[in-house]
Parts: sequence; structure tokens; C-alpha cells
Amino acid sequence: MPYRLLDRFRALFDGIRYRHRDSSLGDSVAWCLPEDLYALHLSPKLDSRIESATRVLNVQNRAHGVRARRGDGTFGELIPYERPEHAADFAVARGPIATVEIGTEVKILAKAMIKQVDRVIGDLAKQVAAFRAGGGNPVCAGIVGINHADRYVSFEGERSWPTDGRKYKHPQQEAADAENRVLSTVAGQFDEFLILKFKAWNEPPFRFEWVDQRATERDYGAALIRIVRKYEARF
Repeated sequence: MPYRLLDRFRALFDGIRYRHRDSSLGDSVAWCLPEDLYALHLSPKLDSRIESATRVLNVQNRAHGVRARRGDGTFGELIPYERPEHAADFAVARGPIATVEIGTEVKILAKAMIKQVDRVIGDLAKQVAAFRAGGGNPVCAGIVGINHADRYVSFEGERSWPTDGRKYKHPQQEAADAENRVLSTVAGQFDEFLILKFKAWNEPPFRFEWVDQRATERDYGAALIRIVRKYEARF
């Protein structure tokens, strides 16, 4: 797959047990968005700022001096006299930022989606407001993964919780409703909003597949172009 973010999302499930309570997983997906923007080389402005490391990824996901909710991925202007850090295999340097120019929030609904969806919607709404709390006009991207598998197993410690289609609904029974709720309530608050439709069972051999890989690539690629055009116009 040509996109780093989609590859990273897949790697959360493919061949390994997905860890539901690990908040760093969404971060690791969000960090790939600036990499994919840079790989397109569609904005000389963005490219030059990344190459000179005057714009960096902040892995702590906050702008200094701004009291705001922590996001999954923030990209902005490096604080003066700070030394940027370069991570292996990443083109975008890392460091503390003074501004947010691109903010990315990632949510993943793997099972019990209707039970969680109101919280997810609330978190997304609070986060897009937080990205804009420091002023300016950041490009805000929301990404929500929704599972469509016909069964699923979650784990808490050594205990497993398989879906049964009755008390514990299978993901495919809730996916359409969850997507509709997210799109109808919070998607419009973001500059770009993407639903990633996938199938993951979370049991050996830990298979993963996209509901429609080609459509997923096209939707994400189109979103990247719109994000980079908005960036070029605003900054």
C-alpha cells in the first residue's frame, strides 16, 4: 500500500493482538499523516519547511503556552532555539511547537461500538476545538476506523470476550449505525474527516483486511490532496 498511515493502521491488527486500552496506538497512526503529505511533494511551502525542520511533529501533542486537550498528532512551528530531533525512517523532524498548523485525531471502533460511540463523538468534538484553541486556522483531520468483521474477540488481562451476536453484538451488526452517528454529528467540525472501514477478528491468526482496499486508498489519497491545498492556502 502506498500510504504510510494506512500501513500503520493495518499493523495494529495484522498478525498481532490489538491492545484496546493502549492510547499510543492512535498516536502512532496520526504521526504518519505529515509523512504522507510530504511524500506527495505537492506543496513547495510545506516541503521546504519540513526539510529545514522549522515545522515539526510534536509527539507530546501540545503547543506550549496553550491550555488545550491533548491530541493524537500535532504538526506546527518549532519553538525558537530548540533543536529538532530526527527519528529513523521519518522525514518529518520532531520537537516542541508553538503553533498547531495540522492537527490529527484518530479513533478506532473495533467492538461494542454503539456503547462507545457517544464518548468517541464527544472526544472528537473536544479535540477539534482544542486544536483551534491557540488561535490561527489549523487544518484539522479526523480519522475513525470502524470494524466490519463478522465476529471479534477482545481481551482484558488473560480473559477473552468473544462476540456472540446477541448480548455482545458482532462488529458488522453495529458498523453502519456507528458510522452514521459519527458522520451526522461531528464530521462536519473537521476540515477533513475519513472513515476507515476494515475487518479484524483479533483471534489467531489475527487476520486483517480492508472492506475495500482500493476505495480506502482513493479516499485517503483525496483527503491528503485537500489537506495539502488547505495548508498551502492558510500558511
